[in-house]
Amino acid sequence: MMKIAFFDVKQYDKTGFDFYSDLNNIKIKYYEPRLTADTVGLAQGFDAVCVFVNDEVDDYVVNKLYEYGVKVILLRCAGFNNVDTKACFGKIHVYRVPAYSPYSVAEHTMALLLTSIRRIHKAYNRTRDFNFSLTELTGFDLFGKTIGIIGTGKIGKIFANICNGFGMNIICYDKFPDKSSKLKYVDLQELFKKSDIISLHCPLTDETSYLINKNSIDVMKKGVVIINTSRGGLINTEDLIDAIKNKKVGAACLDVYEEENDIFFRDFSNHIVQDDQLARLISLPNVIVTSHQAFLTKEALDNIAQMTINNLISFYENKPNINNEVCYVCAKREECHKEKSGKCF
Repeated sequence: MMKIAFFDVKQYDKTGFDFYSDLNNIKIKYYEPRLTADTVGLAQGFDAVCVFVNDEVDDYVVNKLYEYGVKVILLRCAGFNNVDTKACFGKIHVYRVPAYSPYSVAEHTMALLLTSIRRIHKAYNRTRDFNFSLTELTGFDLFGKTIGIIGTGKIGKIFANICNGFGMNIICYDKFPDKSSKLKYVDLQELFKKSDIISLHCPLTDETSYLINKNSIDVMKKGVVIINTSRGGLINTEDLIDAIKNKKVGAACLDVYEEENDIFFRDFSNHIVQDDQLARLISLPNVIVTSHQAFLTKEALDNIAQMTINNLISFYENKPNINNEVCYVCAKREECHKEKSGKCF
């Protein structure tokens, strides 16, 4: 029986994982803490660890897992920036879920945008107090506006289709553009310069870290709306706050935050949050923050559980899993062994 140490568990995780693990005779031990250098000892005696976006799988943790005999790291998400894949190479295989439900994230992105520009969140709070005034609730049409989409993987493409339905002018940037698509690609500077709205759908890498910063914001239109449902580290929060205060950025819709690790997925409603930047963001009237919930639909949760368990089975049955296994070699689009053998090493 294969055994998984499951870190940073939430109640909504268990339904799907219990079903698919029982179906495949896999034992899961659930742990509430995140996987970090302090908690890695909990992984002793397990074949695999299952982690999420805020687990810290750095060089130290990887080597400890290897020492404990862990053979597989199962990411129940698409991004893998929190895993030191270079440290894993040759020691521990890393699998992710690249497309659990791209519709969930794309639809949440549009929900954030519509909520922001039509002031729905403000209207909701007002009417609960029986205030039916329309003062300062004026929004703007999406029709005819230019939206710049950075990252045209599955989520980015689906979001582009949604925007197309609103009659928007869509321009895109991707380091590896999909030439088979009908999307209009431009260089990054042109996208920054021409977009009324910018939506981020790219992974967090050394190249994309702080992609949105003072210099890139200076190129943008005054009043630009910035949306991020990808990774918090794509935006320099201090620069964003300054741009909102000086009215260069008209609004920000954020489902992720660069320092979210110790905050998101937890209840601080009866506590004082010590993160001053996040407190400032939330206090701004033209900023909407949701707590990394774009993925959270019933369909996505089921797909995540099923694909994560299938990834483990593929590894042990030595079946090729080219799309789901990642390493630092193939992540850089360099030649990787899995094109020939089905595994990265």
